[in-house]
Amino acid sequence: MTETRLLRIGEFSTLTRLSARMLRYYDANGVLIPAATDDVTGHRFYAASQVREATLIRQLRDVGFSVSAIAALLPLRENPEALGRALAVQRDQLIADAEAARRRIAEIDRLISQTNRRAIMAEITVTTHPAQRVVALRTTIDTYADEHKAWIAAMEAIRAQGIPLASGLCGATFHDLEYREADVDIEVWEPVGPDAVAADPLTIREIPEQKVAVATFRGGYDQFGPVNEELAEYIAASGLEFAGPMYNRYLVGPADTQNTDEYVTEVCVPVA
Repeated sequence: MTETRLLRIGEFSTLTRLSARMLRYYDANGVLIPAATDDVTGHRFYAASQVREATLIRQLRDVGFSVSAIAALLPLRENPEALGRALAVQRDQLIADAEAARRRIAEIDRLISQTNRRAIMAEITVTTHPAQRVVALRTTIDTYADEHKAWIAAMEAIRAQGIPLASGLCGATFHDLEYREADVDIEVWEPVGPDAVAADPLTIREIPEQKVAVATFRGGYDQFGPVNEELAEYIAASGLEFAGPMYNRYLVGPADTQNTDEYVTEVCVPVA
């Protein structure tokens, strides 16, 4: 059937749920060209057959495609497989964006918590840690938040090799000379007796006696940032200098309690 009347922009807007402003924008960007434009008034008119195209444009816009991307995708509307692949790529990107947003929201929640609660008062002392014989696993983790993965790997290897652990504190040493956004060089360790032996990926070594500045705090590991700030200020004010890689000792941790408020951690910096 031959179309006898074109739709005014207001009518077309109602049918497609695209505002007149957006229709003008799509026209200006070559995405949806009116079937006719009045040379005198500039009024735009659309064919009824363009409703389907406009609906697809709105749907693509609503799932996050840019105008340029929509223009590139419109020729694919008669190729369901190609359009489906493009939509799958966009879906994967939206999932990644949602995960990034989730992490930002979690960080905001932590900042709000830190702002609302009283200032963290870590107990800071300078002491000497005696030498300690340990079984250790040194590895690279994606970020500091992935430390638990190193612990899982270490404990699995310790159990597989039947290595008996001794009394004492476990800990993690951070060997990088500076803070890293990724690829963190970490060594997690547990105390062992003098006769302990280990095979790859584990090693037996002795952590030497060393003078350390120690910040002891209670609560979840989201406090590391403020505690590190306090410790850095203390070291600077005391005229001390860093003398080795920073390490943590875990007095009470996930292996002891599921309540993060009960965690007790020592942040240790060798000093001279």
